[in-house]
Amino acid sequence: MEPVWIQLTEENLDREHLCCIIRSKKPYPGVEAKRRWLADRIREGHVFRKLDAKGIVFIEYAPLETAWVPVEGENYLYLYCLWTSGEYRGKGYGRALLESCLADARAQGRSGVCMLGADKQKAWLTDQAFARKFGFETVDTAPGGYELLALSLDGTAPRFAPNAKRQTIEDPELTIYYDAQCPYIWQSVQLAQRACEEAGAPLHLRPVETLEQAKSLPCVFNNWAVFYRGAFQTVNLLDAAALRRLLRK
Repeated sequence: MEPVWIQLTEENLDREHLCCIIRSKKPYPGVEAKRRWLADRIREGHVFRKLDAKGIVFIEYAPLETAWVPVEGENYLYLYCLWTSGEYRGKGYGRALLESCLADARAQGRSGVCMLGADKQKAWLTDQAFARKFGFETVDTAPGGYELLALSLDGTAPRFAPNAKRQTIEDPELTIYYDAQCPYIWQSVQLAQRACEEAGAPLHLRPVETLEQAKSLPCVFNNWAVFYRGAFQTVNLLDAAALRRLLRK
């Protein structure tokens, strides 16, 4: 049987599950925050496409001009997340989703599709080895081993904004920039607050609430970015052990 795909719209957003966190019917703060975030993004061309199943099988992308990332370029799509998990892996769903994104780019007359990667695969980033099989290549780099991958359809290439390569801030305390796109952000913020309270360490949370803020961030960003002692550390969501190790530096 052919898979059935659902694309989120303003009409079905409230009743469809968001794949990333599969939970009971009880409202979950991270999921509800993402719904509110998506309500505005869908009007800007943001795409959330998923398998019609209660599982983690989805893709998210948006026009680069309105993508909340410090990346510059003309006429590209930005791929935020492509994720298949558990029993849905190995069935061709990831390929189908990425092919649908590339087909969308061609249908819209886009210059290509780009995404955040790294010289070594990092957690919470789309599998870049998988993307490279489709022709994605490194077109720009940033300190810390981060890479901008792109599949160009017309020979042009996007680039990191100059501010994304700065990767320093004046604040020496643990500082986290985040937005509401990922449902896991809410619990990661709560975890960071608890870890810093237990360690007696100050924590500065910096919510990213506008496109302009996201485009001007002093680091690469995919919805979460951690600084400590004035230096950029990671885009990974951190568990309590990782936070404690970071605070001991």
